[in-house]
Amino acid sequence: MRFETIAVHAGGEIDPATGAVAPPLHLSTTFEHGPAGEVPLGHLYIRESNPGQTRLEEALTAVEGGEAAFVFASGMAACTAYLQTLPAGSHVIFHRDLYYGVRTLAHDYLPRWGVEASAVDLGDERALAAALRPATRLLWAETPTNPLLEVLDLRRLAEIAHAHGASLLVDGTLATPALQRPLELGVDAVLHSTTKYLGGHSDVQGGALVLRRRDPDLVSRLEQVRHDLGAVASPFNSWLVLRGLRSLACRMERHAANAMAVATALAGRPEVAAVLYPGLPGHPGHEIARRQMRAFGGMVSFRLAGGREHALRVAGRVRLFLNATSFGAAESLIEHRASSEGIHSTTPPDLLRASIGLEHPDDLVADLLQALAG
Repeated sequence: MRFETIAVHAGGEIDPATGAVAPPLHLSTTFEHGPAGEVPLGHLYIRESNPGQTRLEEALTAVEGGEAAFVFASGMAACTAYLQTLPAGSHVIFHRDLYYGVRTLAHDYLPRWGVEASAVDLGDERALAAALRPATRLLWAETPTNPLLEVLDLRRLAEIAHAHGASLLVDGTLATPALQRPLELGVDAVLHSTTKYLGGHSDVQGGALVLRRRDPDLVSRLEQVRHDLGAVASPFNSWLVLRGLRSLACRMERHAANAMAVATALAGRPEVAAVLYPGLPGHPGHEIARRQMRAFGGMVSFRLAGGREHALRVAGRVRLFLNATSFGAAESLIEHRASSEGIHSTTPPDLLRASIGLEHPDDLVADLLQALAG
């Protein structure tokens, strides 16, 4: 079956107790067991498993085309859990541009766990080869990246990682499985902040990991980390993400079409120094994105010709876009990313990141052009 069909029906089995078409919401934190701890219906306590979590994990496994999935309380919880499965003495190579929270995790926390980290341009094979060590266990990539929207060749990175005996994890939050299929390109694990496009409505927080292969050892370690440290997704949040999956395919079509319209309108404007969107033919990663994505996503970053102060003025003049953190929902958001990331940000100070929503593209373009014109 095609992705669109799978996304609508995955995790949507009819409720056997009532015949309900919409998945039921089970809020119970505990489940009846036998006198010796027997679990006749599969669940014992919410932190170990629960019906909503199971449904969502089955759905995510199906839509990504993997063999196992794990949901968490947030995207950062999913990041942390995967890194905590690595043994002390491991080495991880991160791409140079990635979500700033992961950068903080690598800098402040991995050393405490006995794990070393490097950051390089994973699109530069010479730089990557120089960074590889005998202890390198994991390559960590995003594509497109957040917030510079760089594009990485996932098939090639998987080949390099596997030749070295390492794994490749890709943060697929910006592209979603509707537009990019990392596991089919050889990637070992896909990470999502389900808070973003998978939820799709700015009303849920969550994270997920989907594995290409159901490695029993890795599965056991992920289950133990989540159980012992407690970063489980709430039943209601799991239900909301499951609901979001049903409309993901059609939402991503609109997000991508609107983003292309916005990027095209901004390109060549004298107020704009650069438009960062992989759908534009002049983008350095355009050809790779064209090969490995169905469309180019709903995020557009652009740099202002007048620097940081110009970027702040433009962000302050928008009327339809909202100045807010996050992305991937129905409403369009804009953000001066360096300000949100704080003093350790590596984002250019003249950059605005825009999450292009589901409004009419003409209205979005008009709002940005009037903000640019002042």
